[in-house]
Amino acid sequence: PCVFLLSPAVTSPCKILKCNSEFWAATSGSHHLGTEEVPEFCTALRAYAHCTRRTARTCRGDLAYHSAVHGIDDLMGQHNCSKDGPTSQPRLRTLPPGDSQERSDSPEICHYEKSFHKHSAAPNYTHCGLFGDPHLRTFTDTFQTCKVQGAWPLIDNNYLNVQVTNTPVLPGSTATATSKLTIIFKSFQECVDQKVYQAEMDELPAAFVDGSKNGGDKHGANSLKITEKVSGQHIEIQAKYIGTTIVVRQVGRYLTFAVRMPEEVVNAVEDRDSQGLYLCLRGCPLNQQIDFQTIRSAQATEGRARRKGSSLPVPPEAFTYETATAKCREKLPVEDLYFQSCVFDLLTTGDVNFMLAAYYAFEDVKMLHSNKDKLHLYERTRDLAPGNVAPSQIPSALWVALLCLSQFWLCLL
Repeated sequence: PCVFLLSPAVTSPCKILKCNSEFWAATSGSHHLGTEEVPEFCTALRAYAHCTRRTARTCRGDLAYHSAVHGIDDLMGQHNCSKDGPTSQPRLRTLPPGDSQERSDSPEICHYEKSFHKHSAAPNYTHCGLFGDPHLRTFTDTFQTCKVQGAWPLIDNNYLNVQVTNTPVLPGSTATATSKLTIIFKSFQECVDQKVYQAEMDELPAAFVDGSKNGGDKHGANSLKITEKVSGQHIEIQAKYIGTTIVVRQVGRYLTFAVRMPEEVVNAVEDRDSQGLYLCLRGCPLNQQIDFQTIRSAQATEGRARRKGSSLPVPPEAFTYETATAKCREKLPVEDLYFQSCVFDLLTTGDVNFMLAAYYAFEDVKMLHSNKDKLHLYERTRDLAPGNVAPSQIPSALWVALLCLSQFWLCLL
């Protein structure tokens, strides 16, 4: 029982999602099988059962795992499958003409730009991203560094829900990163069935939880598609029926999220009062935000991160402020907030993968943001109203001097 108390960073995550995806990918189109192909289905079932046994130890408390085990037993009984026999994965099936995954003639309602805006101006697109320890760029181009440990909703509107789970990076640390991501695309008219995508640490599937790669059996199913860009590292989901593109990456052990979405979809909610914890729109609650400016000054002064109210354990690779700055400059030459977040994360975690997370987060902004003049964000000053941005032109040496001067005045008082 003690194993359930260990953090996800220590124990191996349950791999039932991988087992599910492999089985459904191997048997997609099985409803078209003739009786002569039942042995191939039994082979896939045995491979599925073998996969669940391999991950049984880490899945004891997982409902999806127990559901899969019972489902396998039921299917074996229905198809008279023997538990003994070959378990090699059968070939991926080519779906017959007319199947939903082959369709290209989606109805117009399933193409956002063609249907919603046929007689009006082009939609205004917005962007939200979450990466690193964790840093949030909202739909209104506000940049925040947050605590948000545990499960938090990123997006919650009439068309989809996105939830992230952030866990400690190091034992005893309050530095967190995204270890799990769940995206629910709600059923929409004649376009798509409800689909769920889920990714976890060390598991970035290239399919929905049910093994499909599109919106299901409806006529406009291809208006929702998953594409694997880099195996196990980068997937892209196109939801054309709501004009939305989502990018999910695994960098190191942790996940990053980026989305491009029309304002009309962003604001499509029935109860605006329920949006208080919708992070991509409202940002992190004040009590979850970290004063990036003060922390950065402390990092430059002390050379090591002291973060979120308590001292951190020594990271596996110790960076000084100077070496972290030099490392981040390799990938992020412009000293904007992506650069500053990179320095922050290297000092906080000692993990060089967080530099890559900041780099890829900015690459996703370049691809997804509709306003190329707003790609770089700079630190806001205290006297600027929300929504105004100003480049931080103060060199790091001056930050240190200002911090020392403030301490001097506190002593005098």
